[in-house]
Amino acid sequence: MNTRRNFIKKTAIVGAGISLAPNFTFGIGKSPNKLKVGMIGVGLRGTNHLNNVLNREDVLVTAICDIDPKRISNALDIIEKSGQKKPEIFGISDYDYRNLLELKNVDAVIIATPWLWHTRMAKDAMLAGKYTGLEVSAANTMEECWDLVNTHEQTGTHLMILENVNYRRDVLAVLNMVKQNVFGELVHFRCGYQHDLRFVKLNDGKTAYGKGVEFGEKGISESVWRTQHSLLRNADVYPTHGAGPIAAMCDINRGNRFLSLTANASKGIGLNDYIVKNGGKDHPNAKLKFKQGDVITSTIETANGETIIVTHDCNLPRPYSLGFRVQGSNGLWEKDGDRIYIEGQSAPHRWDSSKEWLEKYDHPLWKKYGEHAQGAGHGGMDFFVINAFVESAKQNIAPSMDAYDAAAWSAITPLSELSIENNGEPQDFPDFTRGNWIKRRPYNWMKDTY
Repeated sequence: MNTRRNFIKKTAIVGAGISLAPNFTFGIGKSPNKLKVGMIGVGLRGTNHLNNVLNREDVLVTAICDIDPKRISNALDIIEKSGQKKPEIFGISDYDYRNLLELKNVDAVIIATPWLWHTRMAKDAMLAGKYTGLEVSAANTMEECWDLVNTHEQTGTHLMILENVNYRRDVLAVLNMVKQNVFGELVHFRCGYQHDLRFVKLNDGKTAYGKGVEFGEKGISESVWRTQHSLLRNADVYPTHGAGPIAAMCDINRGNRFLSLTANASKGIGLNDYIVKNGGKDHPNAKLKFKQGDVITSTIETANGETIIVTHDCNLPRPYSLGFRVQGSNGLWEKDGDRIYIEGQSAPHRWDSSKEWLEKYDHPLWKKYGEHAQGAGHGGMDFFVINAFVESAKQNIAPSMDAYDAAAWSAITPLSELSIENNGEPQDFPDFTRGNWIKRRPYNWMKDTY
């Protein structure tokens, strides 16, 4: 903790020039001495963000909002222990966050609330002129995707989608390889969210890990709201952990774009099976019919001719994996198996372990600052995503992952739903940039890092 705190303080003073994208730097440019941040949602994810911003010397948490008094109390304890002053508190109603947005002593907000609130809160924040950090997924419907873009363009206020996997160490190493043309011309990608979340979606809070079968009003944490999506929607409801990193590798919205999507869903038996095994066949929830297929597969075509397979698999027993595969004319990397093959350098028809390759192409940002990210959450990538947000907000510049990215990545949800409803019929992606993807320059993720 102290290491990271001292690092941020030092870099803010000396203005170290390092970036993950154009205009993303540590502590340089015109900015307030300290960024005043409001936290909207301080549940488990919001608390993680709270801890990370409190470890910075250049951020003041001036307001917090949550409708759960227990989460407010927990957040206040954390803030008090950090040595910061007590923030203003909001949460007496669902829309009390709008009163937070009226505060003059809030420059930026971090939104980490249930999915259905993401877009409306982000719109209100941009309309209020607050630099907006929005947790994933950013939008649930196509209308919401357009709302994010239209509000950004209407107000000129920036929005950053807080997709932390884009900053994962192996992902950035592979991105480094992509930018150095190690894989040759890119052809095909695979990614997704493959994570056994049955214990999260169905949990009564009274029993041990893997035994809860309640959700909604009887649930705790994400089970209060997340399960309802599986009950009512047959769609890839959480696409950005996989799609975000791949979009960066193939320059989506910056010289390339998503063109079309087809999707199919398997039958959905996982949650019912889990309920019967842990709550009995007579449990009321055992009679529910969950609409979401257990394995949802979407295939995306891009303007530059690549294909991307995105998989959602959260309702069956399995180890965690984002299933990354990056394939080009000169070789490929697969995360599952941690293996890589580069023509002319790997033994013919034999995989190399990815370990030495990823160490060789370790992203310069991780080389220089990886030790400061220890303990930040999710293997350290939470440090980098929050740093990108804070430094961009301090200078009021476009973030590394903007409103157009939030819309394009999140659009996978409604498009997959529509394709599944129509027996895999192809669905066209809207061009959220209104043609500007042709001339928008790709982010230089390596800028100032060598």
